Formats: sequence, C-alpha cells, structure tokens
Amino acid sequence: MATGRVGGSAGVIRAPEMERMGVEQLRSLKEQTDLEVNLLQDGLAKIRTAASRLESAAAALHDLSLRPHGKKLLVPLTASLYVPGTLDDADKVLVDVGTGYFIEKTMAEGKDYCERKINLLKSNFDELVEMASKKKSIADEAGLVLQAKLRQASASS
Repeated sequence: MATGRVGGSAGVIRAPEMERMGVEQLRSLKEQTDLEVNLLQDGLAKIRTAASRLESAAAALHDLSLRPHGKKLLVPLTASLYVPGTLDDADKVLVDVGTGYFIEKTMAEGKDYCERKINLLKSNFDELVEMASKKKSIADEAGLVLQAKLRQASASS
C-alpha cells in the first residue's frame, strides 16, 4: 500500500490513517470520493463543451473577417434556423457575454475575448484534471484498504 500523502476533502488523509478507519468509515470515504470524481468529470465535460463552442465562435469570427462588405450570407438565429442576410460591417460584432447580455466589440476585441476565455477554460480544465486524479487515487486507496479489511474480517470469522 502507498504511504504518501493523499489530498482529501477535509484535509490530508494518509494511507496509515485509512488503515485505522473502520469498515463503514472507509465505505463512506470511498463513496464520497467516487461522487466527487463523478462531479469533477461532469465539470470537465462541460468545460470541454464550452471550449469547443468558443473555438467555433473564434473560427466564425475569422471567417467573417475575410468576407467582403455587402456579401450575402446565412445568419444563424438558433442552432438549426438560419435566415438570409447581408454583411454590412465586419469590423463590429456582438459578443454574447452570458445571461442574455451582448456587447458590441471590434473584430479584434471579439477574437481576443474568445482567446482569453478559451485560455481560462483550458487552465480550469487542467486544474480539474489534477484534482480528479487526486480524488481517484484516494478512492482507489480506500477501496484497497476496505477490501483488505473485509478479507481479514472474513478470514478471522
């Protein structure tokens, strides 16, 4: 068994401390850490989705900047509904900043906004991956200690 420090939700839990825990405490610890790992994985999926949308938006801004003024195009109203339109001014864009608010920005500011958000999401993603890895190791260690205790209890009865 590992004897290093393992980060826990209520501080640091060491493998020897797990070995002193009772069977119910270990089950509870394993269930809690498994739940936390699942929540972190859900968060990772949401971050991936948001980053993908922002990357699509950045690509759309790039494509839009290459089109000439007066060019006819289809404007998306929803994910599946487009209406015909004409490109009037590609230097100004509306950026969705959340909760139904839009801000008018220049094309460069819009691209910069997307890049900053993508970098922030990637940073958060890396932190969540590290945290999920630590939680997973706690759950695995608790599972191993629990199995050993259950084998020991069944052998002694």
